[in-house]
Amino acid sequence: MRHAVFGAFALLVCVPAYAVQPAIERAVQAPTRSAKFVKRDDARHPARELSFFGVTPHSTVVEIWPGGGYWTQILAPLLHDHGTYYVATGSPDGDREEKFFALSPAFKQMLAAHPQVYDRIKLTVFGAHNPGLAPPDSADVVLTFRNLHNWMAEGDAPQMIAAIHRALKPGGLLGIEDHRARPDQPQDPKAADGYVRQDYAESLIEHAGFTLVASSEMNANPRDTTHWPHGVWTLPPTLAMGQTDRAKYVAIGEADNFVLKFRKTGN
Repeated sequence: MRHAVFGAFALLVCVPAYAVQPAIERAVQAPTRSAKFVKRDDARHPARELSFFGVTPHSTVVEIWPGGGYWTQILAPLLHDHGTYYVATGSPDGDREEKFFALSPAFKQMLAAHPQVYDRIKLTVFGAHNPGLAPPDSADVVLTFRNLHNWMAEGDAPQMIAAIHRALKPGGLLGIEDHRARPDQPQDPKAADGYVRQDYAESLIEHAGFTLVASSEMNANPRDTTHWPHGVWTLPPTLAMGQTDRAKYVAIGEADNFVLKFRKTGN
């Protein structure tokens, strides 16, 4: 029933037709991508998602808190020749989550291993106390994947979203993905289990001066009930239970995720 509700809601949102761009497909096939990330493509649908968000090879794109680099390994070759690509990492001097998403040795090693792909990345620092993820009114698209729950945990989601709004050009796009909480349960303001209600996310972002353009069910997973011993981290790729019931959680797969596209309105 839960996903029937979301499916009905999706019909109410005007979802424009979009085609997967060949340039994005080629970037997904880049030989410099790591095998561990390629294995996740069936769950994450990278070519479809980037096309849905309106990214092109000529875009100015900001990716927020890239983690291990799943999306970086696709966006860097895609934007290398004709686009501009900002990678906004956390700060080692920031709060708990900012430190966790600071530029890691492994990420630096990835960049150094393929300079012909990563040499044009513009590295910036982003957090509640470092809001300059990119110059004001410069970005065509800002992308944040599974980070909203982290900002809610630190209590600074409104500041972070406001900073994104400043970085985008008038009419620029925000693409956001996160783990979807059940709509029949109250939202924990701290999102301690890693799940965020879709309607809660929409309201929070629209309050910051954005208009919802479209939603997509491409990353929906009806097997995810959201009731897990260690929250969303019970599921792949984290598998926080270790070997306990591992096969069960692997069979469930990655979390149910909403995919939302917003347009910057106002100044």
